[in-house]
Amino acid sequence: MLNKKTLQDIDPRGKRVLVRVDFNVPVENGDVQDDTRIRAALPTIQYLLDRDAAVILCSHFGRPKNGPDPKYSLRPVADHLGKLINARMHFVEECVGPKAEAAAKGLKTGEILLLENTRFYSGETKNDPQMARDLAKLADLYVNDAFGSAHRAHASTEGVAHYLPAVAGLLMEKEIRYLGQALENPERPFIVILGGAKVGDKVEVIRNLLSKADHLLIGGGMANTFFKAQGLEMADSLVEPDALQTAKDLLAARKGKLHLPVDFVIADAFSENAKHKTIPVGDVPAGWRVMDIGPQTIAAFSTWIEKAATVVWNGPMGVFEMKPFAKGTFALAKALATSKAKSIVGGGDSVSALQQSGLAEKITHISAGGGAALEMLAGKLLPGLTALQDK
Repeated sequence: MLNKKTLQDIDPRGKRVLVRVDFNVPVENGDVQDDTRIRAALPTIQYLLDRDAAVILCSHFGRPKNGPDPKYSLRPVADHLGKLINARMHFVEECVGPKAEAAAKGLKTGEILLLENTRFYSGETKNDPQMARDLAKLADLYVNDAFGSAHRAHASTEGVAHYLPAVAGLLMEKEIRYLGQALENPERPFIVILGGAKVGDKVEVIRNLLSKADHLLIGGGMANTFFKAQGLEMADSLVEPDALQTAKDLLAARKGKLHLPVDFVIADAFSENAKHKTIPVGDVPAGWRVMDIGPQTIAAFSTWIEKAATVVWNGPMGVFEMKPFAKGTFALAKALATSKAKSIVGGGDSVSALQQSGLAEKITHISAGGGAALEMLAGKLLPGLTALQDK
């Protein structure tokens, strides 16, 4: 595991603690629609409350274009958090500035203050040192518990860590432990399953994992580009022309590690009601497109999973949002849930497929950070993590 200080390395008693959380959740008509990310932050918040800290929370929310926008206010999130936790809850409509400073100063131990959206300020995404200093003024300690934003060098994720003693929260620690161990010292056989639409998004991940994993199983739209690179006709399937040479290079470097589907489900339109059939891997007929992996591929990939000691999965195997093309993704989710392997799943689509399949509880670790998990799998340093104090 990366050698960073965590909550266990600080004494928060009587201190004001600024916690960067990831409260970028779906809100409609003032109501939170999915509070998974809020609940994921509760252990860290509760840990600090139990130790008589005053807890100040900050987060980004959506992508406001030009400063404050009521549509992107975190007030509904504050209301929702207040129902989930037994502590006095406050909200201030500033993130930095006189109101935020007054609210932070007046906060008593055992209470929570949620600051307004960090992205209402242009200094956030620019990692402006002045904004970072202004955030640091609010507290005595800084805890980063937002793994999903750790790959961004922003004022609230990286900048502020230079002005306060800075440590990892419980969620951040858990993410580093599972993903870090999978990469640094996995129990073997170590199998990686990669899906989703594009090779381009995951080239560095594939390169990095070819040297670490025992086997890489590729499915989803990204497999089409590998087939096209081998000279197969993919008709109307999703293919990335810009990534064909990369796919050729990766195939050449695979040393028997990289495994592609052996059959696929094709359809005559991108529609739930399209005609569809299963064919062995080969030329796709004109007017048809690949929509999912086929039954022989499901069987082969499931066998790899059964033999594995560690499995990392990122990206669906097909257009799982459409019922006829969800079999591949859901079958692999089931294989993973019933296997004895340590299973780590990251990436929004893989996670929602798991939740839809009802098997999320059977997975060892579900990563909250899609982009951050991918960058970590690609072997990159995460700025929000690097900025924390070393043990």
